[in-house]
Formats: sequence, C-alpha cells, structure tokens
Amino acid sequence: MKRAASFLITVYASVPVVLHLFPWILGHAIFAHLLRLPFFVDLDRPEDVLNHTCNFYLGTEEGVSVGVWHTLPASKWEEAAGKSPEWYRGTLGDGHPVVIYLHGNVGTRALHHRVELVKILSAAGYHVLSLDYRGFGDSSGEPSEAGMTSDALYLYKWAKTQSKGSLVCLWGHSLGSGVATNAAFELQLRGSPVEAIILESPYTRIGEVVVIHPLAKMYMFLPGFDSLLWNILDKNRIEFPNDKNLKFLTCPLLILHAEDDNVVPHHMGLTLYQTSLQARKQHNTEDQVEMISYSANLGFSHSNIYLDPNLPNVVRGFLQKRRQ
Repeated sequence: MKRAASFLITVYASVPVVLHLFPWILGHAIFAHLLRLPFFVDLDRPEDVLNHTCNFYLGTEEGVSVGVWHTLPASKWEEAAGKSPEWYRGTLGDGHPVVIYLHGNVGTRALHHRVELVKILSAAGYHVLSLDYRGFGDSSGEPSEAGMTSDALYLYKWAKTQSKGSLVCLWGHSLGSGVATNAAFELQLRGSPVEAIILESPYTRIGEVVVIHPLAKMYMFLPGFDSLLWNILDKNRIEFPNDKNLKFLTCPLLILHAEDDNVVPHHMGLTLYQTSLQARKQHNTEDQVEMISYSANLGFSHSNIYLDPNLPNVVRGFLQKRRQ
C-alpha cells in the first residue's frame, strides 16, 4: 500500500517537471490528434457513415495532404449515385451556399456528432466541406496552430474558386473556432473578408480553457504552475485568440453556445459576443452579430447543439440575411 501511494505521489509530482522538459506534450494534449476516433472507419469511404459524400485530398503545402469530405445539398442527392469527384466539384458552383466545417480536437471528420451536423446542413440545402487538418485523420503532417490555419485558408480559397460566387461560410466548433477566426483574420488583412462565420462552443483563447481543465486544476495551488502552462503554450506557439481576432473582424457572425457546456464555459461565448458588438461600433459597420444560447436543461453540453430541431432555421435565417 505504501509503495502504491509513493508511486502515485511521485507521478503526481513529476508532471510539472515533465511538462517543463517536454513542452510538446501539452500541444499533443490540446490537439489530441492521435486519438483517431472512431476506430475502424475508412475515411476514403465516407458512404459508410454519410451518404451523398465524396472524399478527396488537397495539397495545402509541400509535403502536406489533407483529407476533405464534400457532402451535397438535398437537391443533388438523387443525381449523385455513381458520380465522379470531378462531378462533385462542379456542383459547388450551383448557387447553394458552401459551409466549411472546422472541427474540434480529438478524432476525425467521421466522429458521430460531426457527421450528424453535416447531415442536418446537407438536408437544409448546403454543400458541406469537412476538413481533417494536418496530422488529423488520414491527413499527413503534424498539427500546429499556424499549419491548421493554413489548411483552412487553402480550403477556403479553393472553395471560393470552385463556388463561382456562391456564399462560403466558415463554421468552427470548439478548437476549430480558433482556426476559423485565425483564417478570417488573415483574409480580412489581405482585403478579402469572409462572408460569414458560425462559431459553435467557442472559447476566448485556448489557454483559458487549458487552465480550467480538471487535470490542470489539480496543480493550480503550486506556485508558478499557471505561468508554466502559459509559457509552454507560448513556446509551442499555440494561442488561438478568438477574443483578439474578433476585435478586428467585422464579417457577419453567429455564435452558438450551450449553457451547460462542460468543456468551454458559456460565459466565454458571451464575452466573444460582447467583443464583437463593440467591434462593430468601433468600425462603424452594421454587419450582424447574433448569439443563440441553449438552456442547460436541453443537455446539449459541448458537442450536441446539432440536436436542436430549429438549428436549420437558425442557420438559414443567418445566412439569408447575409445574402440580402
């Protein structure tokens, strides 16, 4: 018994030291890309979990190939049987809006709640492009904030070219919310602002989620542990600063957040909403900012907002305002 207790104490005490010596561990924990859930799903065969979908790959930079699923809008379902990837690509210019789905950490584009959301958006009449960033799923390379943002930018520019003027919206969930606002920030700097952004369960900045994680809280009484985490994030160049980005962005924005979110607290979404409203005033623009808060008694938590039966109407209303 004493040996077991001594071992546990040693393991517990060694964590801060290990993090200090091997800062990449924290980055791997944040991305959790090595957990390629669900197991035994062939990402090259999206039809096993998602109909009317074509798999393809894009070389976002030298040595990096990322996997993407293109799911068709409802109006194209009957035509899709047996069609080639080239046919799928051609449909992006049919006038229907295109949603680029940027998922959170852990798992692949085949994870259940991601697939269910794509089904809903497809049935509502949207093309959906679901991206696995570098290092995730069957995509090559290793994840980093800069690299993941680069992947999203490449896919966005590719989609804009293929869509022939159709609206292209960035949808970021959880970790993907930071990828979405990073990409939008870069595009606005270049004079090509995105047409719309939807942020689902977004955080203010990723470090503020890390320091409230239950495992981190176990060490917060140690002097300097909080600073250690922030320093490691800085060394890994991991920031995902939604709060800073939204002070600059002026494109139409919709925030979706559940009050019972047990990963990213609801108050972070509220903070981003207020930040965006203030940015509109400072930049003297009337582009809409909306936030939908879901009551805790609905039980949507962090990843189940797709269960809202009114979600298609919420998205449709938001995007239609943008198109008017």
